[in-house]
Amino acid sequence: MKKFLLVICLLWAALRGFSQQFSQYNTGTLYDSFENPAEHAFVPDTSKTYAFNFLVPNMNANFFIRGDAQTSLMTRAFSGYYNNTALKIGSGQNNYVDANANAYFLMFKLFSSLKGNSELGFFLETKSEGHGVFTDESIALFNGPGAFPNNNYDNIFNNHYNYQIYDAVGFTYREDVTKRFSLGFKLSYLMGVDYNKLDIYESHISFDKFNDAATLSLQGRYYQSRGPGNFDRRSFLLSNRSPGAQISLGATYKNDDDVTFQANLKDLGFIHWYNFSTTSNFNASETITGLTTLKREDSIYNQYSRIVQSRRELGSFSSATDAKFELSATKSYWLDDDRMFKYSPTLIASKEMWYSGFTGALVNRFQYDNYYNFSLVTAYNNFNIFNVGAQLMYRNYNWEAYIGSEQLFQTVKFVGATKNGSPYSNGQSTGADFFLGFSIKFGPIVEHPMNASTIPTGEKGFIGRLWSRLFKTYR
Repeated sequence: MKKFLLVICLLWAALRGFSQQFSQYNTGTLYDSFENPAEHAFVPDTSKTYAFNFLVPNMNANFFIRGDAQTSLMTRAFSGYYNNTALKIGSGQNNYVDANANAYFLMFKLFSSLKGNSELGFFLETKSEGHGVFTDESIALFNGPGAFPNNNYDNIFNNHYNYQIYDAVGFTYREDVTKRFSLGFKLSYLMGVDYNKLDIYESHISFDKFNDAATLSLQGRYYQSRGPGNFDRRSFLLSNRSPGAQISLGATYKNDDDVTFQANLKDLGFIHWYNFSTTSNFNASETITGLTTLKREDSIYNQYSRIVQSRRELGSFSSATDAKFELSATKSYWLDDDRMFKYSPTLIASKEMWYSGFTGALVNRFQYDNYYNFSLVTAYNNFNIFNVGAQLMYRNYNWEAYIGSEQLFQTVKFVGATKNGSPYSNGQSTGADFFLGFSIKFGPIVEHPMNASTIPTGEKGFIGRLWSRLFKTYR
């Protein structure tokens, strides 16, 4: 039963995955420069030449659920029972789930040339993307037939969801084309890990309450592709069995009023899932027994699974990655004469390319003494959900660390519900978000020739000096 709820709600996809956050915009961190490829990570005459996360994951995990089923799912997950008082049977009410995520396990970047302030980086990351729509009745059924006054219902289980998880390896490059205009790109080779997509177009259920049973009929399509293993460590090993490609493009422009505009097309790509993937065009019925027993959840899940996989056929297929287009504008203001306090507001608009998701955000970043940063983030999306987030960051020119949440109040309530097991109700939406990151710069300082603190002497490199010592040569 728990497997079914996790698939329906995509919670596992969110908790196993990690995603981009608005708080990092225009911070100049290593993470920011990979997510927004026109953004710079180095400051000439100040920063060192190489930046690396030393294999410390820079990550974000988030999800949200909107609809009547929030309390039902939370009480079942953390209290062991269903509180279905908010569910409306036969009213056509839907619940919405969204999860977009990533984690950078390796980030390495170098300052490649003073001409154009060009930077070149390499990365390894894992991403998880998911969207879902499911009905109130889909959750109510797991508590037995008591919530269904009638014996027959049509199209009350027309659910839709999809998720995919994949690894990505690649490189990124950015350059100042002029003093005001910068361009950057990020190219990725994708390796698919797991994919599921379900669309139920027609559904029917007939209750036989005398025999404690029901006949469930579903018609739709189901795609599935899995890597090696049973969604364990082996599943995430790098493999080219389901290859793909992805590109991100970015541009920044600073006008005469010192307003910096930024445009990003992110994660535009595809994955070709391998030949042993399955597609099921199902149209079948199964009888669910023991609807009032303690085993009803397993019985419902087993019969549901048997229907959606009833006509499986092997074959490859392709899926698009969850691309986004984002626009932003920012300007910095000194708040005191000593230039100790700086305020940098950033206005962001983000639109999902293949889905209806749209989010507007305002990031208010306050900086003290060039090192200590606090950001207050407010965001509003097309589901009428308003979020408040915060970020704490310490950043100097050669190392950085940050932590935060962009669904601060929802996360606190969610964590409280998981700890005390009390009935949970968060009104409009349930969600959680958490992110953190770390990186260090090392090597020689990037210096203009006129500002150089050392004069090149023409000495041999390490390999040359070692060769001379071994073979007693002096040229």
